[in-house]
Formats: sequence, C-alpha cells, structure tokens
Amino acid sequence: MDINDFLIDEEITMLKAMELLDKVAKKVLFVSKEGKLIAAVTDGDVRRWILKKGNLDAKVKYIANYNPKFVYEKDKDKAKSLLKKHSVEALPIVDSDMHIISVVFWNDEEIINRKKMNIPVVIMAGGLGTRLYPYTKILPKPLIPIGEIPIAEHIINRFYKSGCNNFFLIVNHKKNMIKAYFNEIEKGYNINYIDEEMFLGTGGGLSLIKGKIDSTFILSNCDILIEEDYEKIYRFHKKEKNLITMVCSLKTIKIPYGVIDIGENGEIENMREKPEISFFTNTGMYVVESKIIEELKDNTEIGFPDIVESYRQSGEKIGVYPISENAWMDMGQFDKMDEMRKRLEREDV
Repeated sequence: MDINDFLIDEEITMLKAMELLDKVAKKVLFVSKEGKLIAAVTDGDVRRWILKKGNLDAKVKYIANYNPKFVYEKDKDKAKSLLKKHSVEALPIVDSDMHIISVVFWNDEEIINRKKMNIPVVIMAGGLGTRLYPYTKILPKPLIPIGEIPIAEHIINRFYKSGCNNFFLIVNHKKNMIKAYFNEIEKGYNINYIDEEMFLGTGGGLSLIKGKIDSTFILSNCDILIEEDYEKIYRFHKKEKNLITMVCSLKTIKIPYGVIDIGENGEIENMREKPEISFFTNTGMYVVESKIIEELKDNTEIGFPDIVESYRQSGEKIGVYPISENAWMDMGQFDKMDEMRKRLEREDV
C-alpha cells in the first residue's frame, strides 16, 4: 500500500471518498495540498452525511475535519499512545511545515512517504574502527549491530526513505564481510563497492570514484545517524550554492568545575561555577559538489575536514547546516554506541 492511497484533494466527491475508504480499509483519509496536511475525512464523517440525506456528489470539504489529529516527526515515539488516547485509526506524521512524512496505524504498521531526493550517497566504510576494539577485531565497524541490523544498514535505510537509491561504499578493512552481508539481504537500492587498497582517510577515498559521480552527492561517515529531513538539507545546499555544506550539531558541555578568569595582575577577574559551553561540531555528514572528486589527487591520504579547510581558504563557498543535539547520534565510542542502541530501541517501541 502506498501513502498516496490515503491522500485526497478537498474537491473530490463524497462518492469518490467512499470508494477510496473502501480501498484502503483503514477508515480514514487525509486531505492534503502540495504534500501538506490540511484535514482528515473518516468513514464516520461520510456515514453521518449520508444519514442526513446529503448529496453524494458534494465535495468532501463540507465534511472534512480541518483540525485533524497528527504527530510531529520529532515526537514520533508518542504516536502509539496518541492513537489510543484519541481512539483514531491512523495518525499522520508531519514535519515542521506540515508535510506528511508517514502514516502510522494501530498494529504498528507505518507507510512511509518516499521522497524524490534521488542523489548518490557515499559512505566511508573502510576504517579500522580502533576506538571500538575488540568489536572491530571480529566485525568491520559498518557491520556492528545496533539492535537487529548493522549501523551501515540503518544509515542506508534513512537515505533510502528520502528517495536515495544509489549508494557507494568505500571499503577496506574486512571488506569481504561487508560485501557478503549486503549481497545477501533483500533491498530496493543499488550498492557500488569501491575497493580501497591502502588507507586514504575520510577524504582521499573519494578519488577512487572519479568518473562514477557527476552530480551533487551526500558524503557520510559510517558511524553516525542524522535524524533530520535530508531533502531540506539538500535544498539548503542548492539554494545557497555551496561547494560543500557541512551538517553541524549543537553540542552543550557542562564543565564540572568552577572556572576562574585571571587578569594580568594575577587577580581574579571573573568566577563561573560549573558553566555550560555551547558550540557546533562536525557530525561527519556533508552535501558535496562532484568537482571535489575530480580535483582530488590519486592515492593520497587526506581527511575530508582537511579538504573542506583547503577549499575554504581558497575562497570557495562552504556552508553549515545546523541541527539540534538530539538530531545527531554517534557510535564512534562505546558509551555513544550504547546510547544509540537504547534510543533506537525506544523509538521502535
């Protein structure tokens, strides 16, 4: 079943709405305009209209509820309790602009609104993962399970839901295990494996894709999850005409000590007790123009942040797309990996 089966125009007739309600068999349809939720129509609404001897050729806008129940994407984990609270058959999940992202039902079924942002995604999946040793002595980092599936599959699934179908995995450490896993699973997307014979860093491996990507693409580390609207990030990048857009997360750290500022004469200028420091940090996800690939030196180790800084110093336009601290999950260290696993388990409940 497709999400478009549930979306109707307010100008359709009652008779057509009845046909569509019968088709979806879920007792509710959602009125949308340009992808945005504006109202809902239930089988009860139609039934009451019929009992009032209403004309079946009338428009559904006369019975639609223009204050429908819905859940914002950031509160998606509350959907199940709200279904019970309001005794409704289904709830649309919307973004901050009221665009319908998905529809959830009583039985935990969810129909995703597949977007059309079909641009290539490159995932750096060749590192040793030394910070996660001894896990990575047995498994390559991309295959470390977070719940029931490995981290790399979580990453790919999120891009796939946004419309991306073409993935490039730059592989090195235990690469045959990575290939074997993804070759065995059922998937609706395409994976291209790029063999890195020597470690080239988080940027140098892009030189191996010369001639394979000629459009804007997304670059991601293989140990992060970004809970954000990827299409919005892409539109921001294109609107700003950036060469590279770095996705950066707000980070707040509370210093567990009193901080003392000392003046030139050795006296205390200022005292701050356990202050909080807020700053933006690089998440490891970027939107990138393809000229970066073509201009890289072959077989030269370099980190992607060094590439970013080089272009910035040369006057190219480098942008930042800020996201909240909660929108970034990182499993690069044991404590962060455990946090990611617990959070995803909560979201699945």
